[in-house]
Amino acid sequence: MDLEKYMLPCFSKTLFGIECLGCGFQRGFLLLLQGDFGGAFEMYPAIFTTLLFLVILGFNVIDKNRNYKKMIISSAVINGIFMIVGYYFKH
Repeated sequence: MDLEKYMLPCFSKTLFGIECLGCGFQRGFLLLLQGDFGGAFEMYPAIFTTLLFLVILGFNVIDKNRNYKKMIISSAVINGIFMIVGYYFKH
């Protein structure tokens, strides 16, 4: 099954012809689901930090008894760094 035909297009790339910091996430996630961890990282270097950030956000929504604010902020900063550095090296 070819899942790429169901992927959302990048609005920045469609409208302006410039890739955004999130370009490659969907394909990277698909490669990750297929077990190609190296390929996923090559496609989108921030794939693992993005997923970690999303998991921590999920815990914050589910578990109201704990305060995840510091973890959310630190994982967001680390993820942002990976996104920017990955974008720089991709271009």
